[in-house]
Amino acid sequence: MSSSTESIHIEKLDNGMAVLVQSMPWLRTAAFSLSLRGGVNAEADDDAGLASMVCEMVQRGAGNYSSRDLVAIQDNLGMDRSSGVSTSAVSYGGSMPADSLEAALELYAHIVRRPHLPADQLDDAKLMAMQELRAIEDEPTQRVMIRLRELQYGKRLGRNSHGTQSSLAKITPDHIREFYTSHYHAGGAILAVAGNLDIDQVVGWAKQNFGDWKSGEIAAAAKFEGTAGQEHIDSPSSQTHIGFSFDGIPFGHADYFKLRAAIGILSDGMSSRLFDRVREQRGLCYTITAGCHSLEQLGAVFGYAGTTPERAQQTLDVTLGEFKKFTEDLDIDELERWKVRIQSNLIMEQESSASRASSIASDYFQLGRVLSTAELEQIIESLTLDEVKSYWLDHLPGDFRIVTLGPKKLSAPQ
Repeated sequence: MSSSTESIHIEKLDNGMAVLVQSMPWLRTAAFSLSLRGGVNAEADDDAGLASMVCEMVQRGAGNYSSRDLVAIQDNLGMDRSSGVSTSAVSYGGSMPADSLEAALELYAHIVRRPHLPADQLDDAKLMAMQELRAIEDEPTQRVMIRLRELQYGKRLGRNSHGTQSSLAKITPDHIREFYTSHYHAGGAILAVAGNLDIDQVVGWAKQNFGDWKSGEIAAAAKFEGTAGQEHIDSPSSQTHIGFSFDGIPFGHADYFKLRAAIGILSDGMSSRLFDRVREQRGLCYTITAGCHSLEQLGAVFGYAGTTPERAQQTLDVTLGEFKKFTEDLDIDELERWKVRIQSNLIMEQESSASRASSIASDYFQLGRVLSTAELEQIIESLTLDEVKSYWLDHLPGDFRIVTLGPKKLSAPQ
């Protein structure tokens, strides 16, 4: 399949891997995003952090290359690489000069298909992961948002990818190999590639490197177990950190962009309501933000504010008040400003092969297809103020989850 307005090719290999390729001939770069269904959702209840540990270990030597060799090759190819674990997937990506793309895809086929998983390096990897956990303990914003996500989605869907000190300590080489064998395969995998490239050529490279890879079963999604509530983390801090969330809808839902527009009016940019009315006009906080978040079949809105203990209660009251009275003075100029911001982001995405590769991979995962830039622009441009207002009134925010960290517990607004 291909788009009539953009050179986007989608092909599903016999083993279940989806290959998505977009040509961007005006660029000098190319990028790929390789997603496998080995995310947090695939972990057992007592194996928190295992997916992230496997993500790290597969990069410590593969095929005929040592860990040092892999780093040297990536540097020689001019790659800016990344890796990470989300609820549903583990992802590896890289952007590079377009001429390096073929070698990069071959290299990552070695990494995900033929890793060494060296048992003698596991303790070093665990030590690194434990140090990251300690760093999180010293970062109050992360502590608040990690706990808020657990409240919003439940212990399994809301589980963070870092694990715990005790769960990491229990991981053995056998755990690593068992997880890798069960969840690193072509079933449900997505390879998205964008940049200055020849589509047929890239599809050929994908088939050559991944076409004979084994397939496998995809772990069933965990159940939603989120509950409304409020928690406070006591800390003798000179600041108070406020996290809040409520149920939303996932990307791909027919009404998603109505919600996205509303949250954009509230929080996108320095002219947004939260920034202007909570931070600028009242001086209640030094930072405030809110955004939409999506899982496979679920969505939520997460927000955060950082302030002083003396102004924390008023910050919480005013912020949630802005959500509750959103439609009272909704203005067409606010919607138009949001549309301009989104269109600006789309334009900038067309100048980044890495952003586009990530975007088309996300589209396919959530929708089973790729939104062309023209289609997305049409969706955004066609939104009306009445549609945004009607959606909001039919789905008023409620059942808030609130997590605070600071010297004093706050009262939830009524």
